Amino acid sequence: MQVPGMGTRLLRAGATLLAISVLGAGAAEAASGGWQRGYADIVIDANTGKVLHQDDADSLRHPASVTKVMTLYLLFEQLEAGKLRLNSQLKVSSYASKQQPSKLGVKAGSTIQVEDAIQALITRSANDVAVVIAENISGSVPEFARLMTRRAHQLGMSRTNYVNPNGLPDKRQLTTARDLATLGRAIQERFPTYYKYFEERSFMYHGVAIRNHNRMLGRMKGVDGIKTGYTNASGFNLLTSVKRDGRYVIAVVLGGRSAASRDNRMVALLNDTLSRAYSGRQMVARMDKAPVDADDLPTPVVALATPTPPAPPAVSPEEVPVPLANPRFALASAAASVTSSASAPLAMAEVEDEDTMATASIPMPLAAPQQAARAPVKVEAAQVAAAPVEDTPPVGSAAPIVPVNVKTVAVVSPNSAATAHFSNQPGILGTLSFSPLPGSGVKTAAAQRAIKPIEVASVGDVAIPRQDTEVAEKTAAPRSGWAIQIGAYGSEADARAQIARAQKKVPGPLANVDPYTEEATKGSTTFVRARFAGFDAEAAARKACSALKRQDFGCMVFRN
Repeated sequence: MQVPGMGTRLLRAGATLLAISVLGAGAAEAASGGWQRGYADIVIDANTGKVLHQDDADSLRHPASVTKVMTLYLLFEQLEAGKLRLNSQLKVSSYASKQQPSKLGVKAGSTIQVEDAIQALITRSANDVAVVIAENISGSVPEFARLMTRRAHQLGMSRTNYVNPNGLPDKRQLTTARDLATLGRAIQERFPTYYKYFEERSFMYHGVAIRNHNRMLGRMKGVDGIKTGYTNASGFNLLTSVKRDGRYVIAVVLGGRSAASRDNRMVALLNDTLSRAYSGRQMVARMDKAPVDADDLPTPVVALATPTPPAPPAVSPEEVPVPLANPRFALASAAASVTSSASAPLAMAEVEDEDTMATASIPMPLAAPQQAARAPVKVEAAQVAAAPVEDTPPVGSAAPIVPVNVKTVAVVSPNSAATAHFSNQPGILGTLSFSPLPGSGVKTAAAQRAIKPIEVASVGDVAIPRQDTEVAEKTAAPRSGWAIQIGAYGSEADARAQIARAQKKVPGPLANVDPYTEEATKGSTTFVRARFAGFDAEAAARKACSALKRQDFGCMVFRN
């Protein structure tokens, strides 16, 4: 017997279930945004080719700045072929100069030496310099990305697809842990001389010391490189090489939740597997020869056009990646040259420095020069290996980045004609821009003294290279007793802002002391120290420093 109204109720229930399922599917798709994010790792015995450990090693992931290993591989090919030399000058285009941080801050129309470009990619993970390399080798980013993908497949990286040379967010830029391990072997076995750059802890550029982001160097015996990476879509990535006691291991960790947890996981994997690696002569064929068809190197471009990137088409909501977590925010430190376009899709900044104050992402138009405006193309995972790189403007992530910290040390050589101008918050992720300034002599009769390694406003200790002299230009009234310094900044306003922030974050230990600023000069660079004086004992100053460090301030104790 049919119950009156039963059909109507069943119809309504079915419609409700259908709506819930559709909404659920839509929410799931929006949550993933098409991005391949998840944990994966692999450890390979490079002497035998044996896999010592793997977890999801063939799942598609985003390489982030580990991408730059392939960019350097292609640059090393140019050096080996004699098409470029270490002292060759690479021209900087407008498009390259407008890349998002982390970046070196090269200016449009300027040049950068090949050796500096190599070191900038390895230490600063400079996105602008990666584009400089791409444009000078292939003429444009899309052409270079095609070369990157072709070379990857020739090396056996069958599931890897590149669309840019720096790893900034694009859901078509995909790889696997296994493929990256292959690249880690290939670059050092093919180019052992140039591979040594990956061991550098820091390098000097225009008088500024730039520290390597790879904290595995020096943490574990035998680690000789090679590259970290991070975007919101990828998580924290790391490609590592270890050679110890005749053992030779390549390891990859992708999708870490933080830089520290990623590094800790890498150490745990290496400790667990290194003793099981073969100790002796390499038994598998070394990747020390050019891959098949590798003689198709393009001639480097001498003069680069700098067209204005075309306005890209509108992007439908389902094609815009959505953040997978709620990131923390802090003050953005955007360079003056960085601009945003209301009509362009926005991508979030790639952040490689993983140990200072956080910064919000900086929107930037992603369209590359010489690209025709097309609708975004969806690429299925299974088609990635065979699909050519499209000339479509990359679709950037709409997700704010997970905040990270930056340690920036400004050191200008006395004879240098360049000075580093920081963004409005030195010590926060931003752009180092270099411009010539007239040499500044001693402006006061203050005593000159040699600079010793000091602690700057950072989480850890940093030794600043020794300089000849330092001259205080505006010295506050003499103070006695113990004092602390929380940093050196580009302006009086910035120093005062940091003092106020410190007082707000650590009110107790700083309640009854005297905040002050002190302007000083190193070479041709002027900066302003932010300090607190009036501690009656060293113990009180150190207690204040400890409280500040717990709030992510740097701090050093000294006696007036």
